[in-house]
Amino acid sequence: MKKLAAAALAAAMVLSLAGCGSSTKKIESKADLKDAVIGVQLGTTGDTTVSEPEIGAKEVKRYNKGAQAIQALKKGQIDCVVIDTEPAKKFVELNDDLKMIEDQFDDEQYAISMKKGNTELKDQFNKALGELEEEGVLSDIVNNYIADEAGKNPYESPADADRSKGKLVMATNAEFEPWEYHDGEAIVGIDVDIAQAICDKLGYELEVADMEFDAILPAVQSGKADFGAAGMTVNEERLESVDFTDTYANASQVIIVKK
Repeated sequence: MKKLAAAALAAAMVLSLAGCGSSTKKIESKADLKDAVIGVQLGTTGDTTVSEPEIGAKEVKRYNKGAQAIQALKKGQIDCVVIDTEPAKKFVELNDDLKMIEDQFDDEQYAISMKKGNTELKDQFNKALGELEEEGVLSDIVNNYIADEAGKNPYESPADADRSKGKLVMATNAEFEPWEYHDGEAIVGIDVDIAQAICDKLGYELEVADMEFDAILPAVQSGKADFGAAGMTVNEERLESVDFTDTYANASQVIIVKK
């Protein structure tokens, strides 16, 4: 009887494990996303992109964090992950069983979101962004996170930086390395440094508020945050609810699959 019970238990475990995964569809290009089970971070451009009928996904599984989608891929629960290029590079760098498929989607533009009608603050931000670009500070910040000299030239606020205008709250989702992520207790990344550099120029103290990605625009709309910066792509849908500053970076979506 014990042997029969053990055999039944083993059979049940095999069936249970078999039911945990999805199909093993081979994906080599955007065209192969048809009938695939695709993982995305909830509310991101990747989510919007693969939800289009023309993609023809079998299912889009949405996760609060990109890392959760990656874990689902590694466990065989989804066929691929669609996410922004730079975070994808980090995931592939940390997981030697994954690879990235590039150049399948259109280029995008990142900008900072603000409450509609707040033209005074938007104009100030655009002016500061223009100055930071001319001074080479923007490129230095980006290169400190993604270029060969990564980590060698971190942004530092001027010792005499003015903070007399009060505080600005930045809404972000710190699960999107290198744009924003946790480093111990601190939230760091390209967007955080850019926001700090802008505040340094404008005379504000910066406060970073971490939240789910799809909570950022509501926080900006309601005034709980003064602006949102989270590797956020400008698109028509978002423009209906918020305004955006000038573009500060270009990006695109890529596909991550198991090797």
